[in-house]
Amino acid sequence: MRTIRIANGQGYWGDWLEAPIHLVERGPIDYLTLDYLAEITMSIMQKMRARDPQSGYARDFLQVVARVLPQCLEKNIKIVANAGGVNPQACVAGLAEVVKKLGLAGKVTVGVVAGDDIMDRLDDFLAQGIELKNMETSAPLATIRDRVASANVYFGAAPIAAALAQGAQIVVTGRCTDTGLALGPLMHEFGWQADDWDKLSAGTIAGHIIECGAQATGGNHQVDWQSIPDFWNIGYPIVEASEDGSFVVTKHPNTGGRVSLATVTEQLMYEMGDPHNYITPDCIADFTTISLADEGENRVRVSGIKGKPATDLYKVSLSFSDGYKAVGGLIYAWPDAYEKAKACDAMLRKRLASLGLKFDEIRSQYVGVNATHEGLGGDPAPDIAEVMLRVGVRSHDKAAVDRFTKEIAPLALSGPPTVTGFGGGRPKVEEVVAYWPALMPKSAVVPQVEILTI
Repeated sequence: MRTIRIANGQGYWGDWLEAPIHLVERGPIDYLTLDYLAEITMSIMQKMRARDPQSGYARDFLQVVARVLPQCLEKNIKIVANAGGVNPQACVAGLAEVVKKLGLAGKVTVGVVAGDDIMDRLDDFLAQGIELKNMETSAPLATIRDRVASANVYFGAAPIAAALAQGAQIVVTGRCTDTGLALGPLMHEFGWQADDWDKLSAGTIAGHIIECGAQATGGNHQVDWQSIPDFWNIGYPIVEASEDGSFVVTKHPNTGGRVSLATVTEQLMYEMGDPHNYITPDCIADFTTISLADEGENRVRVSGIKGKPATDLYKVSLSFSDGYKAVGGLIYAWPDAYEKAKACDAMLRKRLASLGLKFDEIRSQYVGVNATHEGLGGDPAPDIAEVMLRVGVRSHDKAAVDRFTKEIAPLALSGPPTVTGFGGGRPKVEEVVAYWPALMPKSAVVPQVEILTI
């Protein structure tokens, strides 16, 4: 049975830059996917675009393409990435510069999936009765409409498949589902139809398993993590998918990490939600139907997946301005490090109160004591070597946050002894960009697929 090998070389924006290069160089693959986006990433990219209209996308993508494109063209490996972020057009413009420097100008076909950015249509949608209520609180969008900074629809795999069908060697999208990066190529290669729910669900789960990169091959793995071999050289995941919807999760030979029932199962649990109803724009996948089987060293077969019809709704990711924040800290050394940090925190709070500053929230953490397991109680050993006091404030009053940033440094000499360093230096005032998830009818927005030769 014909198989397609899809490898994912980036699990998020900031992932290991060598991973996609290794995937291209160390063994056969048909598709290289690169997953850069998350809700927080979209907010960061929106802030970037607000400062520079030619920004707002994953610039790491251009570095990767510069290193692998000649080999990908030679080996007929297609690249699918959601690197476009909130500005896919600017991403493709940057990509064209890379192609030109490689001496390949006019030889690369790029598919651009856009139309997900609905920022300039929000008022029209509201007027049509599309309320874009917050999925978690049911609050109407009108309550924050004047503070909305970005609005993007989660498209699925279909526009990616359409771009590939039109000859795209590289597909760049804005906000699309993580799973769609793998499902799109499978729909294109195997001719899966838009209502073949079992196969679409299988492709969706294949995409889900590899979407976080090495998290499926032993990275961030809890069970027997000490036994995972060669973390430094960890291999990133590959799915060998067949037309019937079954697939094998694996990695290139002679790479670190491990593909096992445990690593694949742990990744399946990631952001799963309701296991009976994993909802995407393409289908509803039923995780309870998944069958896993050990097929040898670093090979896990996945089969038996069932699916259900897709809903008539798209998820929408909106970001909005929600005040300002700053975070700073001091590191205290033995002896009595924890007691010193607590005394400093109390001192700082009294100084802020004496200045009459108003904050929506003040939070303190003691890194090295309870920052990870906050609230579990219990004091550390009295001889703990060092503790970092980390304090954050949030307020809609920018001046209050700015004044807070000037209150950390004085504590080094006017507070408890043995400050050994600043936790990140003097704090900086940052805008808080909050997340607003919503739903809207699929009939209200249409993906746009453009094919370019660059």
